[in-house]
Amino acid sequence: MSATELDFKSGDQLSPRSILIWRIVQAAVWLVGAVILVCLLFFPPVGVLLFWNILIPVAPALFVVATGVWRNVCPLATTILLPRHLGLSKRKRLSLKQLGKLNLIAVITLFVIVPLRHAVFNNNGTATGLLIISMVFVGLIMGFFYEWKSAWCSGLCPVHPVEKLYGANVFMSMPNAHCHQCMNCVVPCPDSTSNINAVHPTKTNYHLLSGLLITGGLPGFIWGWFHVPDETTITTVSTFLSVYKMPMIGFSATLLLYVILSSVLRPQFERPLISIFAASGVSCYYWYRIPSLFGFGDFGEDGLLLNLQNKLPEWGFTAITITTTLFFFYWLLIRKQNNRSWVIRPQYGNK
Repeated sequence: MSATELDFKSGDQLSPRSILIWRIVQAAVWLVGAVILVCLLFFPPVGVLLFWNILIPVAPALFVVATGVWRNVCPLATTILLPRHLGLSKRKRLSLKQLGKLNLIAVITLFVIVPLRHAVFNNNGTATGLLIISMVFVGLIMGFFYEWKSAWCSGLCPVHPVEKLYGANVFMSMPNAHCHQCMNCVVPCPDSTSNINAVHPTKTNYHLLSGLLITGGLPGFIWGWFHVPDETTITTVSTFLSVYKMPMIGFSATLLLYVILSSVLRPQFERPLISIFAASGVSCYYWYRIPSLFGFGDFGEDGLLLNLQNKLPEWGFTAITITTTLFFFYWLLIRKQNNRSWVIRPQYGNK
């Protein structure tokens, strides 16, 4: 049986033992997330270190290689899906237009929140904790009304657009550790559609715009973000808005480039073009993030995890960033598309 058949035709249920293993893993990751949240609220320096300088730097690489792992164990998703697992959800279905609007809001939210790291969140654990709590609250409310992952995980979550951009050629499909039946709550389901990306399939103009913004704009946005220092004191509106200047310049530049290229290239080159922009985004992230984690960043201790400046040569980190860039371009662009989805679709159910 091919990977595509596994993704689209498998009706096998997870065994009780497999479900138990996944529940244990989900509970363990949830506890880690809870500890980080407690640290953010009550031990801010530790929480900031754990969240922004350990957890977040790992996420983009995980999205590239195995998006399904994160989709199965994300502590926010585990919390938000509790109403559905406990039979408390009204299980409403979103229309395509509603889902498209949520996707667009998610992309805009991502581009609004990330620059605020420089102004607020990178140096304020309490604010970061409150941000997470607010997302849990919104997602949990949505979980009481809408079916499975449709409203938050595949709709309003600001991380989801990045998952779709980076997770277009995963290593393998994981079992679905949340949805024991497929209710077609999202069409097409991002979890169960092979080689899904941020642009296709397009259902509404909202989907089209959200895919365009995240695919074309993210690489330049990331580049610009790393050219802004953290602000420890925000005293004026202009200082507050300054954290958006470089990210938006980079965003506009690569978005324009993407629009031009996608309009002149033949349709068969569209997927490679998307892969180039995806690889550029994740490569740019690690090109700057890895050195800054270890004391070789452009802005001193911004984003510092462990200072190795006096212990290791800078050229070593240059070699690492070149290696990661080559890896991501190989993985997303050169490596053959394997027609695998993030997770294996469970058997269809009747509402």
